[in-house]
Order: sequence, then structure tokens, then C-alpha cells
Amino acid sequence: MAIAEYDVVIKRDAMSVYDFLLDASNLPRWRAGVHSIELESGAAGSKGAGYRQTIAEPGGRTVCGDFEITEARPGAEIRYRVLAGTERTRGGYYLSTEGGGTRVRFALECEPRGILARLKCPFRRRMKAEVCQLEQLKSVLEEQ
Repeated sequence: MAIAEYDVVIKRDAMSVYDFLLDASNLPRWRAGVHSIELESGAAGSKGAGYRQTIAEPGGRTVCGDFEITEARPGAEIRYRVLAGTERTRGGYYLSTEGGGTRVRFALECEPRGILARLKCPFRRRMKAEVCQLEQLKSVLEEQ
């Protein structure tokens, strides 16, 4: 099992951060490689909502990375699981109030299969790079 997590403190209240994260159309603003995203099923931003997403993989190939929200607790937590794509990760954003801001932890976990299972180090580095994109989220939200 590969696990990666990272956290930052954003100078915004928890509900503002939560609302921004829950709006999937914001993903291309802070996550590198997300080309497009659209709601495919369910109510936007709610448990069970399914999204069709196209993302760039290492090497520039564009792939499908459809995902579903599995938990949405206002101001506190958003969890999801990837339904399509080469990496079937599960992940979440966990929020807590800290001082005048919000601590956001982004955690991912995946059980690499096939060739990915043999390439553990590059796979873990890619997962770590993914969660570290919280720094970009912090920049986007604090500039608003």
C-alpha cells in the first residue's frame, strides 16, 4: 500500500476552504495536470456525486481519472475514490480550524497493481508530488 499526505495552514475560514475544494470546477486552478472536469452523476459536491475528469500522466499522455465523492462533511472533510484510470487511489481533504486559518491535510492511498507495483519508488514520488500541490491551493485561496 502506498500512502502520501501533506498539510498546510491557509489564511481562510474552514467553510470557505471547504466550499472551494467541494466545487470540482476549481481543480484545474490548483492541481497540475487536470485538463477538464464535469459532473457526470448525482448532485454536485454531495456524497455519491460522480465526476468525469481528464488528466495528464507523466510523459504527457491524457487519461480518464473519473472519481466519486464518498464523504462530504461541511467544513471538515471531503473524501473520494478514483473509479477510472491507471491508478485507483482513494483520498481526502481533512480540515480543522487553527488560529485565524484552516489546516488542510490532503491524504492519498493506493495499492499499486501491475507494472506500478514494480515501480514503487517513482509511484510514491508521484503521489507525494500530488499531495504537495496543497501549496498551490494555499496560494490560490490566499490571493482571492
